[in-house]
Amino acid sequence: MTLNSRKTTTITFRLDDDIIRRLRDESGKRQVSTNTLANQALRRFLEWDIYEPVSGFVMINKPVFTEVFGKMTQEETKRIATKIGKNEVKDIALFMKGRMDLVTFLSWFETRMVNSSVQVSHTSMDGVHTYVMKHDIGKNWSTYHKTILELIFDEVFSRKIAVKADKNTISFQFAEG
Repeated sequence: MTLNSRKTTTITFRLDDDIIRRLRDESGKRQVSTNTLANQALRRFLEWDIYEPVSGFVMINKPVFTEVFGKMTQEETKRIATKIGKNEVKDIALFMKGRMDLVTFLSWFETRMVNSSVQVSHTSMDGVHTYVMKHDIGKNWSTYHKTILELIFDEVFSRKIAVKADKNTISFQFAEG
């Protein structure tokens, strides 16, 4: 089902005048309808925001996070990803999605990236899926996620994945089936 073919229902809410004004202003800036922006905000709340406090996520300013992550060695980064990160990512994805299969994991992972101010591109051609994520957080952040993705694909999904990581991007590919 595509986004445009989703079933919709009409509902009426009473909202503060200030919220309506800000919603309309923001929808104008983004050049989308107020309805679309409200749907996006509610979807983000229901798919992500309600889980943040119970799943252990904390908000931290990107430059601070980059500095802290940048102080670690590659070996420390891989050790943390292996000992803690893999299980945390797997458990949080399962908790938030209710099951752990490849499709739901990738849906969760992409949502996590987008909600972490990471630009994500996903293409599929001839049965090969390619994800490219631009993050500008540094090599260690890439190494951390590269390690986690390789471990989860191997241990949870028993699938091969090719991951490339550099200072500002992570890309990975895998074949369907």
